[in-house]
Amino acid sequence: MHTTSEIAIEERAVPTASNWPVAVLGLMMFLVPAVGATTELLLQDTLKSAMVAFGVLGAALLFFWQQRQRTEPLLWHGLVALPLTLMLYALASMAWSHTYLAAVEAIRWFVLTLLLWLGLNTLNRNNLPTLVWGIHVGAVIASIWAALQFWLDFRLFPQGPQPASTFYNRNFFAEYAVFALPFSVGLLANLRPTRWLGWMALSVAVNVVVIMMTGTRSALAALMMLSAVFPIILVRYRQQLSFIQWSRFNKGVVAFTLIAGIGIMGSVPSENPQVIKEKTGITALERSFLRTASMVVSKEYTEGSFSIRSVMWKATARMMMANPLTGVGAGAWEVNIPLYQRTDTMLETDYYAHNEFLQLLSEYGVLVGGMVLAFLWAYLLKSAGTTWRLHGTDKKEGPVRAFTLTSLLALMIVSNAGFPWHLAGCGALLALCLAILAGSDARLGLLHRFYTVELRWRPTYSLAGLILLMSSTALAFYITYQAMKVEHKIMHALQLSAIISRPDPSKANASETAKVQILQETREAIAINPHYRKLTAMVAEPLSATGDWANAVWVLESVAASRPNVAAIWTALAVGYSQLKQHDQAYQALQQVQRLKPEALGTKSLRVSLLSNSGQYKEATDLLITYYDLGQYDYEMVQTGYAIGLKTHNWPLAIRSLTLRNVTWPEQAADGYFRLGKVYADPALHDDAKALAAFQSGLATVPPEQKENYRSQVPLHYRAKM
Repeated sequence: MHTTSEIAIEERAVPTASNWPVAVLGLMMFLVPAVGATTELLLQDTLKSAMVAFGVLGAALLFFWQQRQRTEPLLWHGLVALPLTLMLYALASMAWSHTYLAAVEAIRWFVLTLLLWLGLNTLNRNNLPTLVWGIHVGAVIASIWAALQFWLDFRLFPQGPQPASTFYNRNFFAEYAVFALPFSVGLLANLRPTRWLGWMALSVAVNVVVIMMTGTRSALAALMMLSAVFPIILVRYRQQLSFIQWSRFNKGVVAFTLIAGIGIMGSVPSENPQVIKEKTGITALERSFLRTASMVVSKEYTEGSFSIRSVMWKATARMMMANPLTGVGAGAWEVNIPLYQRTDTMLETDYYAHNEFLQLLSEYGVLVGGMVLAFLWAYLLKSAGTTWRLHGTDKKEGPVRAFTLTSLLALMIVSNAGFPWHLAGCGALLALCLAILAGSDARLGLLHRFYTVELRWRPTYSLAGLILLMSSTALAFYITYQAMKVEHKIMHALQLSAIISRPDPSKANASETAKVQILQETREAIAINPHYRKLTAMVAEPLSATGDWANAVWVLESVAASRPNVAAIWTALAVGYSQLKQHDQAYQALQQVQRLKPEALGTKSLRVSLLSNSGQYKEATDLLITYYDLGQYDYEMVQTGYAIGLKTHNWPLAIRSLTLRNVTWPEQAADGYFRLGKVYADPALHDDAKALAAFQSGLATVPPEQKENYRSQVPLHYRAKM
């Protein structure tokens, strides 16, 4: 039974004109999954982040405008303090960690904080269906795109791992789809008996089948968990849901549509070449079974994608233990993770930890990140208990709370193997789920310090809010324009790099024009934002591959300035400086590599290479012999040893280098034995027996169809004896 004060709070939690902001939020949640960029010149999550930012800011502007004369209190909930705390920490970490990445995190948490508070003060049982329908229809449209990609190789949206709908990566889409699924099931269960029941059931079946099509194992695990939870919710709250009023015929139609829809659509084979090539099932059902079964295969944890994730998790754990209290700074995981990877890892494994909880703890530390997670999990557990114990008139809150908690359960599962909180769609849905629970707490009259409290309000607060939001919207327009401009330039430069990577002598002018444009657009992009580490570094690759080290170096310098702990970047810089005869800079870059990976084979190989390039053959030779004796060498090192041996006529070094290469890399043995034969045939050695033996050994390793070509390259003197 509610008290008078509790009823008053419930009424104040629902401003009379709150439907318009909710409608904007519903439209936002429809557009985010349903709409995607049709060109690679704009990254999908940049577009989705913009839609979320402008959707939240637009809804907030409407809300504050409606409340410009308000004097009654609004609501505050302890959940709002969680993203707010992360935002404040991110702002503080700008002073001592990576400024740009911390600022990005601060903006992300600001938008989610605003969305959570806005949802708390606008969502109610009357307008909540508007938001939920937006979530459902958006998920259905996104699922249809993915189904077309799986079945027909539909190519409207640029794709990485398919089918990815409008999300570029199928894992991103699957995480969102399974996160949104409980809202779709809740809508279906609460839909009154109409002729649309069958169509609604079919739309839910589509969403389920498409999750199976992705083969994303974390999403499939979440789907299995949801299939066990949904019946419990339907039984527990059957009196509060409309499906109890359905006729037997309607129930039969819904059940048949769900089962037959999943069975029939799940059995339609894929026509997508990429999906077929993966050999993990050509139907949704087969793909889901095979991918789920792979989770119990031990090989998956030593060679498959789980083994890659485990490497990241272990490195993240080492980062956490090294920075337990304050973390490394908001957003700085990708900057610091190279410091905690294995000795032989020269390049980052990925740009996210693929575990949201580990990443939050490693960046925000136990004091902030640990506290936020502890409060969040404690609240969700207590909220689940509160929901289960509802009775009387309060039980009408049960279904919305139960389905929302189930949605969050799905998110928590996929958050263990991905980074959904960092993606615009899942981040927005997370904030809305918490807002729904917070609003329900207010309606239930849960008046505790962490729960709902009144927030005194004056018209001047609304005016200040409007000014802040208009400023934030202008800033959002500027940031979005700049981000899209940078991405367009870098992605266009990468597209043009295909021209210079495969030069056509008949189109020399076109190649030179392309290079000029690549350099111009890259310079302009870096001038705007020098922190696009993943994209910018890719521009340097075709430049260095074509011998344009001067331009490759300045591109890499910008990356190293933003990400100073990536050994592979410093290695490439050292090689570039060495090629440009800038040996002092090359050794300075080597020192950075030695700082990061002092015992790695790549570091030792680089040192030998720089000594060779600077003409210090004696020092290089001494190092090579030492490393060979210790059994510490890689392919580049033996190649360098062979080259030094030829240049200095150090035949024992050349022979030893080639011998080690042949033994360690047998796939290169044909070429290695051929070169070894040429060394023995050199007039300085003129060892015919060993030369002939080497040529014959090389011939023995050549495939039958290439033997004649190999034989034709052997010097005539030895060819006759083979």
